[in-house]
Amino acid sequence: MAHVNDPATIRSLLTDRESRWAVVGLSPNPRRAAVGVSRFLRDELGMQIIPVNLGAQEVHGEPGYRRLADIPGQIDVVDCFVNSQKVGAIVDQAIEVGAKAVWLQLGVIDEAAAQRAAEAGLAVIMDTCPVIEVRNDPSLLG
Repeated sequence: MAHVNDPATIRSLLTDRESRWAVVGLSPNPRRAAVGVSRFLRDELGMQIIPVNLGAQEVHGEPGYRRLADIPGQIDVVDCFVNSQKVGAIVDQAIEVGAKAVWLQLGVIDEAAAQRAAEAGLAVIMDTCPVIEVRNDPSLLG
């Protein structure tokens, strides 16, 4: 069965101002969508963002990490800016580290990974972007 995003889950994830979002694929490259979306998450929604990229590069003044397992403390949401062929491995890492949710960005679709995450108890949002969701429902800004 195809995954369907639950509006209540989207609302819950985007209005929990204390949450920590590990943004996988967030590098300092200003041409990448992850840069603007992560800035929006931090500056407009008040989330703590944690860059995850191959070079463990700092982004927006936040230290970067190579893998989810390298991040100290609880990860609430794993926001995936990787292509659909690679996202399954990231979802599996999110399950392993005990994340509470995975958010697969616009165009990132992996039904099997979404099902694994849901079966492991994680909230799952797929094929949408927080910025789009807030534009569609400005009340999410609080």
